[in-house]
Amino acid sequence: MINTNWGGVVENNHFGTHEFLEFCELIGAEPFICGNLGSGTVREMQQWVEYITFDGISPMTKLRRKNGREKPWKLKYFAVGNENWGCGGQMRPEYYADEYRRYSNYLGNYSKDKLYKIACGPSADDFNWTEVLMKNAGKYMDGLSLHYYTMPLDWSQPKGSAVEFNEKEWFDILEMTLYMDELISKHTDIMDKYDPEKRVGLIVDEWGAWYQVEPGTNPSFLYQQNTLRDALVAGINLNIFNNRCDRVKMANIAQMINVLQSVILTDGDKIILTPTYHVFKMFSVHQDAQLLETSFTKTHYCYGDKKINQLSLSSSIDSDGNIHISICNLDPNNDVKIDCDLIGVSKNKISGTILTSNHINGRNTFDNPEEVVIKDFKDVEINNNKIQACIPSKSIITLKVY
Repeated sequence: MINTNWGGVVENNHFGTHEFLEFCELIGAEPFICGNLGSGTVREMQQWVEYITFDGISPMTKLRRKNGREKPWKLKYFAVGNENWGCGGQMRPEYYADEYRRYSNYLGNYSKDKLYKIACGPSADDFNWTEVLMKNAGKYMDGLSLHYYTMPLDWSQPKGSAVEFNEKEWFDILEMTLYMDELISKHTDIMDKYDPEKRVGLIVDEWGAWYQVEPGTNPSFLYQQNTLRDALVAGINLNIFNNRCDRVKMANIAQMINVLQSVILTDGDKIILTPTYHVFKMFSVHQDAQLLETSFTKTHYCYGDKKINQLSLSSSIDSDGNIHISICNLDPNNDVKIDCDLIGVSKNKISGTILTSNHINGRNTFDNPEEVVIKDFKDVEINNNKIQACIPSKSIITLKVY
């Protein structure tokens, strides 16, 4: 088929259902599949779920076995449509709510594992979409998606370069990133009206920085480089998601390789890990951990007559009792000293890692793949349950207290 949305190229399905699910098995990831509610049919979506998850005898399982897979895969997360307010059908929320109810009704649980059904949620600040969906279809969903990219909300405005930018553009991007917290707060307030028990998760399944494509590449392929600025975009967002985990149940950079804020860039058989990859690795300590409340006296990063918080942070405690604190210093010019008191626990050891660069547009390239990498952070100590550290400018740090 022709991919009319992204580049007009031929899609030959060489990386299809089998390849994707086997890839997830190889890397130990939970698959998250999105069904086509825009131009697909209810029957098509129902049969796809049956093909993947049913262990009995049916035309779909016979086809799966013919294609080389005897046993079904484990599938939990299934999205019923994508961006149906836009490229997924230009639908009104009232219409999509009815369609969601119809499609999701036919998505059966063919194994002991129950599907976690995710409805198409709002784009950025479309609070009316959330209101209508929660009111009319909230009880039929397990999750509601949210899409917000760090880019001008006015699509007619140029997005700027991924690698050539000044401090004003640095500031503007980080300010736009911080808007994610307000978005989640306001959408959560609406969801709380219809779901006070917080049963429905907010699934932020598309986020990240979106710039102009790299010169000479297909504009529809959305290939862009990745710098220290994007590492901070990732760190800020992940801190927000951690701190809002009572409602945010999952958050995904949708484009993993070579597209938008990727964690991996490739060129033929060559591969590099981006600054964003290293932030994900640093923040992985928070997975399956318990959020800890943090409060701090705010300092500000000022540019011209505007200001934003200088620090972004979140903290958790894991099953072994280790405390992890992730800190982002958004200011590209000034370090900040912190004094942190631990309350309710007794710890006497601390270590840390840091991601930073000498330049605000520091990045990894195929010629220099390790310009921005994780290093040990030494400028920290703990005495009598008080942590003291100097957080360098334009850096991301994760501390382990044990």
